[in-house]
Amino acid sequence: MPEWKKAGNLIVSETAALKDFIGKDIAHVLVDLRKTETAEKGYIQGAVSIPAAALAAAKDRFPADKTAPIILYSEKEDEAAYRTVTGWGYKNTSVLSGGLAAWKKDSGKLVSGKLTTAISYVPKPRPGEIAIEEFKALAEKGDPKKIILDVRDRDEAMNGMIIGAVNIPAGELHDRMKELPKDKEIITHCVTGIRAESAYDDLKEAGYKVKFLNAIIQIDKEGKYEITKK
Repeated sequence: MPEWKKAGNLIVSETAALKDFIGKDIAHVLVDLRKTETAEKGYIQGAVSIPAAALAAAKDRFPADKTAPIILYSEKEDEAAYRTVTGWGYKNTSVLSGGLAAWKKDSGKLVSGKLTTAISYVPKPRPGEIAIEEFKALAEKGDPKKIILDVRDRDEAMNGMIIGAVNIPAGELHDRMKELPKDKEIITHCVTGIRAESAYDDLKEAGYKVKFLNAIIQIDKEGKYEITKK
C-alpha cells in the first residue's frame, strides 16, 4: 500500500468498510460530490455536501488533522476529486469503490433531506485502545501472555516489523483467526489505527481478549519504530 500510494495510484474504500465506519461510529469525513439538490434526494448517512465543482475552493473546510479518513463519493469514482484532496496532504483519502451505484447494490441505506456543508471531524476515545506507553513497553520487553498482531498488508510488513510481532493482514484475518491463541491477549496495530480497530472489533466479537493501538506508527527494516499520537 505505501508503494501504491507513493506511485500516485487511486485508493478506494469498499462499501463494507464504509458501513463499518458508520455502524461503529468511527470518526471519518464522508463527502458527497454531487450537486446539492441531487444529493438531498438520497445520500449516505453522515455525508457532507461539497459538489465536485466547488471542491477546490473548500480546502479550508477540511480538518487540520491530515490523517483523518476522508471518503469521497459520487455516481462514479471521481479520480479528479481524489487528486485534489490528496494534493492537500490528506494521507487517508479514498473514493467509494463503484460509487453510489455500488452502495445501493450492496443494500446501503440512503437518507433524504437537508445536507450539511460543514465538516465536523472529532476523533473520540475508542473502546479497547491501549496506551502508547503500554504498547511501547510490550514492544521493547515482550510478554509471554500477549501477542502484537500487525494487521498491515504483506508489502507494508516486509518493509519492517516490530520484533516478535505476528503479521496477518486485516483482509485475511477472518480466514486465519484460528492461528491466534485465545489464552493470550492480542494487541493489534496498523499504520494509523484504522485497520487495527477493525481487527480489534472482529477479534473481540470472536471471543478474543484484545486491544488496539490507535496511533500512527512507522517501523524501519530493523524493527525500530516511532509512534505519534493522532
